[in-house]
Amino acid sequence: MLSLVTFLPLIGALVLFFGVKDNPQVSRYVALVTTLATFFLSLRLLSGFDTASPVFQYLEEVPWLPAYGITYRMGVDGISLPFVLLTALLMPICILASWQSIQKQVKGYMVAFLALESFVIGVFCALDFILFYILWEAMLIPMFLLIGIWGGKNRVYAAFKFFLYTLAGSVLMLIAILVMGFKGGTFSIPALMGIPFAFDMQVWLFLGLFASFAVKVPMWPVHTWLPDAHVEAPTAGSVILAGILLKMGAYGFLRFSLPILPDASRFFVPFIFALSLVAIIYTALVALMQKDLKKLIAYSSVSHMGFVTIGLFAFNQQGLEGGILQMVNHGVVAGGLFLLVGVVYDRMHTREIARFGGLAHRMPVYAVIFMIFTMSSVGLPGTNSFIGEFLILMGAFLASKGVAVAAATGLVLGAAYMLWMFKKVLFGVVRSDEVAALQDVTLREVVLFVPLLVLVFWIGFYPAPFLNIMHASVEQLLIQANTIKVGTATAAALF
Repeated sequence: MLSLVTFLPLIGALVLFFGVKDNPQVSRYVALVTTLATFFLSLRLLSGFDTASPVFQYLEEVPWLPAYGITYRMGVDGISLPFVLLTALLMPICILASWQSIQKQVKGYMVAFLALESFVIGVFCALDFILFYILWEAMLIPMFLLIGIWGGKNRVYAAFKFFLYTLAGSVLMLIAILVMGFKGGTFSIPALMGIPFAFDMQVWLFLGLFASFAVKVPMWPVHTWLPDAHVEAPTAGSVILAGILLKMGAYGFLRFSLPILPDASRFFVPFIFALSLVAIIYTALVALMQKDLKKLIAYSSVSHMGFVTIGLFAFNQQGLEGGILQMVNHGVVAGGLFLLVGVVYDRMHTREIARFGGLAHRMPVYAVIFMIFTMSSVGLPGTNSFIGEFLILMGAFLASKGVAVAAATGLVLGAAYMLWMFKKVLFGVVRSDEVAALQDVTLREVVLFVPLLVLVFWIGFYPAPFLNIMHASVEQLLIQANTIKVGTATAAALF
């Protein structure tokens, strides 16, 4: 079942590439049907998932390279399943969002999106380090093509910057993976969680993994690829970048750094907190200065992910569950905001904030949807982001009162730049004939937002079902992360 959910989109991509003539409309429908089928299959995973169990479920194991301890090993737990579901939900939305905006090489575009879906879901399901790394790297290819072929005027520069930043970090991660695999005698991720690596080795392994995960989150100061990639990517590409790809870095910390390298993870907590606080405050201030809608939302993503990393390294139930939930929340809200930018970009072919103004007079339904996602982004009670941020700040307060207070300033700055953007775009007088001629959202566009809006209020008012999925797995992760494997006596000698 898990392999079917993972590789059904790739099968659809191969069928589309080899078996369908270059007919744009047929390509769109094949991609839509494939992504919808994947989403409904992912719901089957949820229906049969035992939320009371912390172990990996839907396990699949097939010998691959047994002489080297490499196995095709797949499984999900309460930490990875939400991201499988989020990926499966966002993909058909992205296909629909591209229905009219992508007119050139439609077949190639849909093939790239389907391949991307398989690789990303595979990253969240892989329980063998080599399989994980292959899927992690494979994801770069379709994303590189989506930015480089269907992006804006500086798309080639942005695509190469995205590719090189991610690849540079991944080389160090590969070295760390090989060291862990050969020292531990296995590349099985669950097995490696029980192996007590020496503390000095944990530190260097942590830094090797950190190089890759920090770029993907992205953490300050290795975040500069993200605004360029967002600005140049097509709308659906930006949705996947913000909604899914950023979560892969934080997921890496959850799956590998905390349970496999717990001593080093605790040792680096002050370092992680410092970088996270800089990201929260600095990138929020940078967002206030942006003139491009996409760049503002891109910098806000870096700021929001700073909250996530604080929650994950708080080493308590509230912080971890808040961090995981906020990753899902950010995927929903940032995805919705980028879709909103795409709606007006398709009509006016500009993202410059100064060109808008008074949109609420011409597009009242659009304005209401924009308001809901804006309120969620700033953490208004009753919306999904409030729950995640509240839990993160609670966990941060238990870990360090000073960190919690400093992080809370990011909420104020976040409200400042989001409300400023909302005011400039939606309110005031109609500034141009272009705005005066705009038509409100179509039925197809409303359909894009409905599932995301449902999640905004469902999680905001009743988050228990979502927290229940992850609760047992988070408790198990905390046991692993809080277990002192080898101590930290040699820390001073290393630095």
